[in-house]
Amino acid sequence: MKGDWIQTYTGKKFYPLDPRPEDICIEDIAHALANTCRYNGHSRVFYSVAEHCVRMSLANLPGCPKWLLMHDAAEAYISDVPRPVKPMLEEFKAIENSILSVIGEKFNLGEMDHRHIKWGDLVMLSTEKRDVLLHDLDWNLNLPEPLIGIIRPMEPRMAEVLFYKRAQELEII
Repeated sequence: MKGDWIQTYTGKKFYPLDPRPEDICIEDIAHALANTCRYNGHSRVFYSVAEHCVRMSLANLPGCPKWLLMHDAAEAYISDVPRPVKPMLEEFKAIENSILSVIGEKFNLGEMDHRHIKWGDLVMLSTEKRDVLLHDLDWNLNLPEPLIGIIRPMEPRMAEVLFYKRAQELEII
């Protein structure tokens, strides 16, 4: 094994620099993402990455619904970095992509279409900006129209259960 490991929710040792399919667990992903707040915690109320992923996979957006659900799954193991900083961290992005690749292998997700993921994230960003953030600042992004319907963020435990159920519906597990 390469590097240090983290202990997961289910008690596995996960090596971020040497990810292996046998160390990936949907329960760990669902639990960690449900307890991770979007926007680095700068939202009006707690809004989890798990809920974001579930909503994205249900939004009838272009792309593979399995990857729309799992696109942020690496964050269960290495968290995330805010958008303005992430482009400057090439090594972090390489580690994140390596973990996503192993997650894709573990759950037979096929090739990730980054174009569709990027578009889906923009649609969700537009919707979440309207519904989850306290202030409507101009981000100088050409955002698409938000989804119809208002997001009312759920408690982490509910987001965890819904993430797991959505993975079952999509036959990821």
